[in-house]
Amino acid sequence: MAKLTAAVKSARKKPGGSNAGKYKNEKIFAGPSGGAPPGTYPLTKNGKKSVKRGKSALKLAHNAPDAAGIKSKVLKTFPSLKKTPKKR
Repeated sequence: MAKLTAAVKSARKKPGGSNAGKYKNEKIFAGPSGGAPPGTYPLTKNGKKSVKRGKSALKLAHNAPDAAGIKSKVLKTFPSLKKTPKKR
């Protein structure tokens, strides 16, 4: 395993940054929108948008400093994940 740089080590200590630096090949991240370090809460897998990663980011958003920012980015990227009110 490659050694982590000082910047990545520092980012991993911040809220919502435990996986910083792990997703090097991904392109779209929701973490910075929620105050988490860059490279966190990926929304792509192998360079393609992944609804599964979007759902995961929504579930884990509570760990970030601003969960609403992450939710906003995920729902902007995947409008299909918006919850619709149930009809009575």
